[in-house]
Amino acid sequence: MIDAFSYAGSPARIVFGDGSRSKVAEWIVTAGCKRALVLATPHQRADAEALATEIGSLACGVFTGATMHTPVDVTETAMRMVAETEADCVVSLGGGSTTGLGKAIAYRTDLLQIVVPTTYAGSEVTPILGQTEGGRKTTVRDARILPEIVIYDPTLTHGLPVSMSVTSGLNAMAHAVEGLYARDRNPISTLMALEGLRAFSRSLPKIAEKPNDAGARSDALYGAWLCGTVLGTVGMALHHKICHTLGGSFDTPHAETHAVMLPHTAAFNAKAATAELAPVAKLFAGSIGAGLWDFAKSIGAPLSLKEFGLTEADLDRAASIAVENPYWNPRPIDRDSIRALLQEAWEGRRPAD
Repeated sequence: MIDAFSYAGSPARIVFGDGSRSKVAEWIVTAGCKRALVLATPHQRADAEALATEIGSLACGVFTGATMHTPVDVTETAMRMVAETEADCVVSLGGGSTTGLGKAIAYRTDLLQIVVPTTYAGSEVTPILGQTEGGRKTTVRDARILPEIVIYDPTLTHGLPVSMSVTSGLNAMAHAVEGLYARDRNPISTLMALEGLRAFSRSLPKIAEKPNDAGARSDALYGAWLCGTVLGTVGMALHHKICHTLGGSFDTPHAETHAVMLPHTAAFNAKAATAELAPVAKLFAGSIGAGLWDFAKSIGAPLSLKEFGLTEADLDRAASIAVENPYWNPRPIDRDSIRALLQEAWEGRRPAD
């Protein structure tokens, strides 16, 4: 018997395949735009400038100030360039940081977004914006935030370092794991979550062993689309609340924080969502928390918050912030339980079976 549910599919246009990056100009025209502002991080300046050259007269400028956690002051600087160039769309080339900036611009202007992902973040298919101001990271969900066109070209991820591939993939996997026990989950989101997790379970070990494995790279990007789409259709819970707290208030690296926290938050919630997480436990050697921890270790992911420079005193403050305006969660939370969970993640302890 299927329980009653509500499902709204993502209206984003997905373009997937090797070489699809060459179609950026075509999609700008198809969307009815004429002046595209190319966005990137400082690290990807050369790639962004090359893309602008490929786009030709359709490119009105390049902004390469995107950074982690989407600081509001960076968005305001980019907004001035949007106005100066009279851009009618943005093309975001890169990972979650660049996608976040494009979303922040669109939230303020409703400009059309085209995203060309080069990592496995998955945020490019969600209507969710996380932005930081005054040492706090907040999220907002709005239809204007969802990018209209996403161009997935697996060849662009071939040069992604193994360490970034691993943490980016685990970040995306966290979207799917939370989607399985989300209050507003539905049969379609569950199917997509499990398929996305399967894609990463088989692709990330191959990438760790052979970074240029074209099949594994394609499989991982497919998984990123699926896991991100799940996050875009259901609500977030404890895992994302903690990661937003750590990233926004302590400036911990985004994907790495998700990678460390995932086994611990999954184990915590498994006590209240055993049936929902059972397929994942089966996928990872029969144990959700320990299985994910073992998987992360086997592919060289970071395992402790201590590696990011956090102190035990920081954990006290983080626990207090995390229980302020908490997201819905299948298992009740309180400051003491969150503080204990953070301690285990800080030490890098393997969750109990």
